[in-house]
Amino acid sequence: MKLKTSRFFSSLLCLFMVISAASQETNDSNKLTSLQDKKVLLVYGGWEGHQPKVFAERVNKWLEKEGAKVTMSDSLGVYTQKEIMDNTDLVIQYWTMGQISKEQSKALLDAVKNGTGIAGCHGGLGDSFRNNTDYQYMIGGQFVTHPGGLIDYDITISKDNNPITKGIKNFSVKNTEQYYMHIDPKVKILATTTFSDTHNYWIKGTVMPVCWTTQYAKGKVFYLSIGHDPKDFDNPAAWQLLTRGFKWVCK
Repeated sequence: MKLKTSRFFSSLLCLFMVISAASQETNDSNKLTSLQDKKVLLVYGGWEGHQPKVFAERVNKWLEKEGAKVTMSDSLGVYTQKEIMDNTDLVIQYWTMGQISKEQSKALLDAVKNGTGIAGCHGGLGDSFRNNTDYQYMIGGQFVTHPGGLIDYDITISKDNNPITKGIKNFSVKNTEQYYMHIDPKVKILATTTFSDTHNYWIKGTVMPVCWTTQYAKGKVFYLSIGHDPKDFDNPAAWQLLTRGFKWVCK
C-alpha cells in the first residue's frame, strides 16, 4: 500500500512540474524584453514611395534611447554576413518589394529559425520579395491590395490579454492605406480592421488582421500593417503597437 501511495504522489509531483514548466514558458513568451544592450539590425530600402530611410532614422532614434546597439544597413547583403547575423537579437526590416537572393533569403530565414526575432510594418515586412514564398511563410501574411488608396479607417484591438496591446484602446488612422492581405491561419491576431463597401462592394464587412504575432521555429515574428507613411506613427497608439512588438520578438 505504501508503495502504491508513493507512486501516486510521485505521479502528482511530476504532473505539477510539467504544468508549472508549461505555465512558465507561456509567461516568458508573453513578456516584453528590454532592448538595453540588445543587438538590433535595422534593414531598410526597396520602393522609395514608403520613405524607408525616414522610417529607419525614426526607429533608430528610438532604439538608441532604449539602449540598443544598432547596426543600420541599406543593403540586403548584410543578411549574408554571418558574424553580424549570429550576434543579432532582433531584425527590423522595412524593405518594400524588390528582390532577395537565395543566399540572402536563406541566411535571414536561418537566423530567425535559430531564435533571432524579426519585426516590421506595412510593405516593409508584409510586401517584401513578392516572389519568395518561403519568406512569406515566415512572416505569416502577404499584401494583396489597398482599396481606396489613402483613406481613414478604424482599428479594433483584440480583447486577449497580451502585453503588446495592454491598455491600448480602439483607434482610427487617417489618410493612409488599409491593407487587404492573404493571412496564415495560425497567426495570433492582436488587432483588426473591417472593410466597408465604399470602394469594393463585395468586401463589405470583411474583418482583416492589422497586427499579429507568429512563430517561425525558435524565432518570434511581429507584424503591423499600419505604416504607409512614417507620419502614421505620430498616432501614439500605432507607435506603441509597433515599438512593443519590437520588444516582444527580441530574443
